[in-house]
Amino acid sequence: MKNLLVNIVKYESYIVFNYKKSRKKIFLSTLFFLIIPFCFTHAETLKTTIIVDANADRHAISPLIYGISFGTTTALKDLRSPLNRSGGNNASTYNWNLDARNAGKDWYYESLACDPAIIYDQFNDHFISLTQRANAAAMLTIPMLEWSAKLGPNRHPLASFAISKYGPQEENDPNFFDAGNGVLTDGSPISNADPNDAAVPNTVLSQKNRIIQLSSNWSGKKTHYYILDNEPSIWHLAHRNLQPIGIHADEFLKKTLNYSKMIKETDKNAQVVAPEEWGWLGYHYSGYDQYNAATHGLEHAPDRSTLMQGMDYIPWLLSKWKEVGHPVDIFSLHFYPQGGEYSESSDRSIELARNRSTRVLWDPNYKDPTWINAVVELIPLMRRWVNEYYIPGTPIALTEYNWGGDELMNGATAQADLLGIFGKEKLDIATRWATPNANTPVYKAMKLYRNYDDRGGDFGDISIKTTVINPDLVSAFSAIRQKDNSITIMIINKQLEHDADITLSLQNIPQNGSYKIWQLAKNKISTLAENHYKNGMLQSTLPPQSVTLFVITQNSH
Repeated sequence: MKNLLVNIVKYESYIVFNYKKSRKKIFLSTLFFLIIPFCFTHAETLKTTIIVDANADRHAISPLIYGISFGTTTALKDLRSPLNRSGGNNASTYNWNLDARNAGKDWYYESLACDPAIIYDQFNDHFISLTQRANAAAMLTIPMLEWSAKLGPNRHPLASFAISKYGPQEENDPNFFDAGNGVLTDGSPISNADPNDAAVPNTVLSQKNRIIQLSSNWSGKKTHYYILDNEPSIWHLAHRNLQPIGIHADEFLKKTLNYSKMIKETDKNAQVVAPEEWGWLGYHYSGYDQYNAATHGLEHAPDRSTLMQGMDYIPWLLSKWKEVGHPVDIFSLHFYPQGGEYSESSDRSIELARNRSTRVLWDPNYKDPTWINAVVELIPLMRRWVNEYYIPGTPIALTEYNWGGDELMNGATAQADLLGIFGKEKLDIATRWATPNANTPVYKAMKLYRNYDDRGGDFGDISIKTTVINPDLVSAFSAIRQKDNSITIMIINKQLEHDADITLSLQNIPQNGSYKIWQLAKNKISTLAENHYKNGMLQSTLPPQSVTLFVITQNSH
């Protein structure tokens, strides 16, 4: 565990499996060649029954679970996404006066001018404008770090670990030679860097002036979402040039209270979102305890043992917020799977991990097999935490998540599974990191939920009970679409090679009727011919690695 903490940033904590599966060659006689192919194919096709009951487990699906991050106006409109988040590591150091950011560990700790032509460089009023043009709501990150980016003459970049000042380093930016990576050639990190080299102080007053300036750009009376920074318990890793020591729990608590108070006093339409913690250890240990664990291990966690009196970090933080009232309106966390899924790997073991690891969000019987080595059951856990330690009913948000595989159908089946889980488990808000390209399978999986026919066709808004046998192979989610009273059923065949013969058993739904199918397979959304079902039974064969939406027309229910 101690060694793991040295590289805790989400994109460094993968466990990459190298597993190659060999296939034996089977030589058959002419007779067997005639008989076996039919039997073998038949045996490999999974037969499964899915039960849909329109009168059971009914609850509203929040439309805010279909949010994205750094979406363009075009993408927001096409996906009919209601939320657009501007966040990430760079947002922690954004200087609104200069329109500049410090890239931290992501890129040689350089302070850089933001490029108005690049969507990932949008952190301010322009981001609000492009988002509102799509009739979506912006979620802006408010930095709470003590420092923000500064620029050199003519908006030139500045280096936090300049080689000319701190000496030769292991790596440097090939396009800006003086910008080192902060690690000397002997492998030791530079510990005496001056933040003033590439940053200026950031204050609550500065951010207040920013919000005042932004207020003229928020149109109408819509909710204004303000996120309190980004993954603060690993600032000492992502931004060690500015925050070399992990932040103590009480220091972060003070920041959240001060910034929340300022935001609410400045903008009457504000919704404050926090604490934006990065993952499993960030839920249980403060920034200082994670920093300290790199050399002393988690057995000696000063904040946890003294300040928090043995409590987990997030429950402690929630309880302290409650003591002063209601400073945070939306409870938010981040989560990335830790088994290598957050990558573009098409290794078979990684793809199988994508298929099963979505259970970490909901399944009380699923023990995460990675270094986490525990039952996570994240969405129910978040709900229990706010109900027990904070204000019952407080909205819960997963403001960063990503299961990888943007270019793969395996990634698409995982993304479709995630969106279904969010609705079934009553998550209030989700914003994916980040917006995939429109030509990718993952993007199309998202579109299947929100705009499958390019005319606003979408998954239903009232979740209903859907029973499946093995969600690692085939998962399914169902809903009633109130605007036309249709039943929508999303079925995800996660199997890498095999078809799925599915039988839908429809309960408390008209026993005879018609249905249409939209299907994502081989990176293409297709419309299949309209068909009819009888006696409450519907049968179909679904190709491997596919997402299929059944839309059942009903006049009453």
